[in-house]
Amino acid sequence: MNKSLIEYAEKYSDTESELLKELSRETNLRIYNPRMLSGHLQGRILSMLSHMIKPKYILEIGTYTGYSALCLAEGLQPDGVLHTIENNDELEDFIKNYFNRCKYKKNIVLHIGDARKIIPTLNITFDLVYIDGNKKEYIEYFNLVINKVNSGGFIFADNVFWNGKVIDEHEQDEFTNTIRNFNKMIHENQKLEKVIIPIRDGLSIIRKK
Repeated sequence: MNKSLIEYAEKYSDTESELLKELSRETNLRIYNPRMLSGHLQGRILSMLSHMIKPKYILEIGTYTGYSALCLAEGLQPDGVLHTIENNDELEDFIKNYFNRCKYKKNIVLHIGDARKIIPTLNITFDLVYIDGNKKEYIEYFNLVINKVNSGGFIFADNVFWNGKVIDEHEQDEFTNTIRNFNKMIHENQKLEKVIIPIRDGLSIIRKK
């Protein structure tokens, strides 16, 4: 999608909150690789989908600076909880600053560490899981969470186009091949309903039957 159409879509979509605007600004100014931020349009999509699902429990794998977590939390049930896992401990203070200032601060639990070790300790079944962590570990994440997702629950997976490399046969690096294998695995699983939305770097929407 060209830049003008993205700007048009953002113009006629709901605006970001002032806190999200500040978070986006500060991430771009202070944090390495700010393109990892979900951003305005994808953030509003995550918020809308979360409102449609009305989850009691959400799991996010890959917090980064917290933008997507804040968007997903908007659709939580009043007593719901969002668990979000970030492996980079250097981001902890930055993330907590924004979580502590949002109206969902009592509904968000931040975990710092390796998601592959943390997920098995969460004795919760989730209505929504958002996978946006280390791309080499997507299949591991899926295998760890699928039995923790309620029937009829959803898994979102970001970056499933991987900068367009998934359709370039010359790209054979580990990251690209893992995303290809993840997409193929999801596609072939008859216990799942799935669709890929071609927004930004590709967002896979998966429903557990």
